[in-house]
Amino acid sequence: MAFGVPFHELAWLVLLIVAGGVVTGLLAGLFGIGGGGIIVPILYEVFGALGVPVDVRLQLGIGTSILIIVPTNIRSFLEHRRKGAVLMDVVKVWAIPAVLGVATGSMVAAFAPSAVLKIAFVIVASTISSKMLFGRDNWRLATQLPGKVAMVAYGFAVGLAASLMGISGGSLSNMILTLYGTPIRRAVATSAGLGVPITTAGVVGYVLAGLPHQAELPPLSLGFVSLIGAAVMAPISTLASPYGARIAHVVPPRALEIGFGLFLLSVASRFVVSLLV
Repeated sequence: MAFGVPFHELAWLVLLIVAGGVVTGLLAGLFGIGGGGIIVPILYEVFGALGVPVDVRLQLGIGTSILIIVPTNIRSFLEHRRKGAVLMDVVKVWAIPAVLGVATGSMVAAFAPSAVLKIAFVIVASTISSKMLFGRDNWRLATQLPGKVAMVAYGFAVGLAASLMGISGGSLSNMILTLYGTPIRRAVATSAGLGVPITTAGVVGYVLAGLPHQAELPPLSLGFVSLIGAAVMAPISTLASPYGARIAHVVPPRALEIGFGLFLLSVASRFVVSLLV
């Protein structure tokens, strides 16, 4: 027994985390996302098996997810930048407002019921997947990115949504960039770059938000961040992310869009089911 859980059950949980880490890393490099849509539900089940109270379980999963995808995002960003695909001017404009959005979202997520976070994820993911799967090349808000005021607003919105869902914000920034005529590969690469400040700020936010609940959290947790969960999954996902980035540069752009849309739709469907049962 460990933490009151039989060793054979813990072994299966660790294997699940390892498998999730591999998938997370590949998705991060392939789609410019952090993989929170995979990590959060896996960790939710793991923490449930370990007896973490339900009222803090999802928050702990989200905070731990954000910590896990920090190194994954960094490696994915560096791989895309090495190929010259990152729009660094966009990353610089979005970074500060995105961090402010993360700070706001962290405070909201600390007190909102888990159902609210799931509903937000379903709405945003379904919108993005619909655009990716059914959108046409002529679906454009403009042929170039908007002015500074609109870009600041977009950056804040991406950071806010990312912190509420335990993701890096790549799904939203991908949609925004492609609606303004950015090629999908450059959108993916730039999203990976924006994910670095978003996830870094998110970790700080969830640590602070969870400190008042420290007594309800499992051992080796720092606020709403489980150091044990991060220690197992983060190295694996970080090692896998460059392979996904390399695949992204050889796969046809339309296939990349379809794959990204199907991935988001599957995640949204999983959360709808969890809300109904």
